Amino acid sequence: MILMRCFVVFLFFFAFSCAEQAPAPQPQKTPAPAPVKPAAPVIDDNTLVFFEALPERMDTEANPYSEAKVNLGRMLFYEKRLSKNHDVSCNSCHGLDTYGVDQAAVSVGHKGQRGGRSAPTVYNAGHYLAQFWDGRAADLEEQAKGPILNPIEMAMPSEKAVVKVLRSIPGYVKAFKEAFPKAKRPVTYDNMAKAIASFERGLVTPSRFDKFLKGDKGALNDAEKAGLQKFVNLGCVTCHHGAAIGGTSYQRIGQVIPYDDVADQGRFDVTKNAGDKNVFKVPSLRNIEKTAPYFHNGRFHTLGQVVQVMAKHQLGKTLQGEEVASVIAFLKTLTGDLPMDYIKEPALPKSGKKTPKPDPS
Repeated sequence: MILMRCFVVFLFFFAFSCAEQAPAPQPQKTPAPAPVKPAAPVIDDNTLVFFEALPERMDTEANPYSEAKVNLGRMLFYEKRLSKNHDVSCNSCHGLDTYGVDQAAVSVGHKGQRGGRSAPTVYNAGHYLAQFWDGRAADLEEQAKGPILNPIEMAMPSEKAVVKVLRSIPGYVKAFKEAFPKAKRPVTYDNMAKAIASFERGLVTPSRFDKFLKGDKGALNDAEKAGLQKFVNLGCVTCHHGAAIGGTSYQRIGQVIPYDDVADQGRFDVTKNAGDKNVFKVPSLRNIEKTAPYFHNGRFHTLGQVVQVMAKHQLGKTLQGEEVASVIAFLKTLTGDLPMDYIKEPALPKSGKKTPKPDPS
């Protein structure tokens, strides 16, 4: 009996001891909810209806393509002997390896003179309704004639003087005959312009956005798709639409809220119509990431500034940081690849014995 009591007491103390040493049960943690990933933007046809993919070339019936004409135009685009002092070419202000601009607020021409407006890019310019900021040239052919005779830019005294230079260079005489085989006098100022324009009509820079437009929905990421939708919803497509994402209309700067810099009266200088004061051709947004500084006078240097200023003055809207960043994400998808083989500088013909010398005056 005594033994039994001792055993019971032993069991009691053993159980009590084990109970004291056992770890206290831990409260169960409620698992944190998984972060909700925003739904990927769905871009439908109502959004894409404003845009078109770039074509391979932009030729016209009036100036049809030929390889000989393009080859001649390429040489003329790089030809400095088309300037009075033989030191300025089309490429000087429209650098083909820098997305068709010179990255300056205004360009430097003959004798270091500066023009009044920023040089617009020549890439994708075949889609524009007209050329120059004020639309004073109807097409690329007419535009090619202007800078050569402009006293601030290339400063040649006359069309006759330009033709005299070209006819004095045997290599150009041959190239003009190949490019214009049916012409009795192939070397003319008009044919020079046609050749340059034909070359420029092949300056096309398709981008990831073109792949997206053609059905590759993975060409843009979610942030870029959201930026595209924001661009459309804000109303930017009112002016920036089509294959060039702009370049097909004229608009007054300060359409909703007056703009503070109206010294340049834009298209009014061409038409003299009061309604055209401070009206400019809408620029293309193709390669906009690469073509700073911006606006007709090179006033702004960042895309953030441009997006905010345009939203305010053209749309009457104030954009916050995230909205600006979203639009910029889309704009960067418009940066295309440069056609490096097409724009490679060619060997230019050697001067003839009667080629006029440079004139720095």
